Amino acid sequence: MAEISASLVKELRELTGLGMMECKKALAEAGGDLKKAEELLRIKSGAKASKAAGRVAAEGVVGAWLAPDAKLGALVELNCETDFVAKNEDFLAFAREVAEAIAQDNPADVQGLAKFESRRQALVQKIGENISIRRFARLQAQGRLALYVHGAKIGVLVDAEGPEDLGKDLAMHVAAFKPQYLSKAEVPVDIVARERDIATERAKETGKGKPPEIVAKMVEGAVTKFLNENTLLGQPFVKDDKQTVERVLAAKKAKLHGYRVLVVGEGIERKSNDFAAEVMATAGAGR
Repeated sequence: MAEISASLVKELRELTGLGMMECKKALAEAGGDLKKAEELLRIKSGAKASKAAGRVAAEGVVGAWLAPDAKLGALVELNCETDFVAKNEDFLAFAREVAEAIAQDNPADVQGLAKFESRRQALVQKIGENISIRRFARLQAQGRLALYVHGAKIGVLVDAEGPEDLGKDLAMHVAAFKPQYLSKAEVPVDIVARERDIATERAKETGKGKPPEIVAKMVEGAVTKFLNENTLLGQPFVKDDKQTVERVLAAKKAKLHGYRVLVVGEGIERKSNDFAAEVMATAGAGR
């Protein structure tokens, strides 16, 4: 059997939020396969899906630009090493400038922003920290764009038709709940299949002795819950949780064409320093 390292157990704990012993046991059962162990824990204990993607670990800002006619907009994630630099006016101005260029020039990827390289290097020299353009999002509206930026850390663009204040409310909703998909139709088939498999195995554990039709309903209910939680149209509306976003749109005769969202540091794990361990190691080396 593969040896289960403490770091692997720690990683699984961060993914699932479950106890160390549960994680170690699942890894042993899965032969050290992290993904398989996560699925086993979700089946056995109903643990939520991976939280790793939501960890905010890098510093920086989301720069934003919106055209005066609200037909074109862009977001860019500009990273730095400390939150102090993220509040620097030169850093913020650079983020806004890059966002405008993305909207106007429509580059294919970050490499398409090479014209900013000398500016970036000059800013690094001036500020004294590494600065990088990590990613961006650009949106050309079919309706009208609404922009919402929360604390320079979350940026959202929403393309909608309907009352102007609804667009802003929808952008705030996306910032709060960060849906992965617009609608159920956009969720990849393999993702739905994986959730169905997990729900089926979980139902076998919790539905023992129940009629097959009840077990089948448990599975469908779990899949539906997953789809609602992860799609913008299926989520309870941020300003009225008695209604889904889809129902709010219907009531206001509005239409949602799409959205883009960037969260600073999402998916990047910051290296944590164990200062106590460092001091002990230093003390030990001095003996």
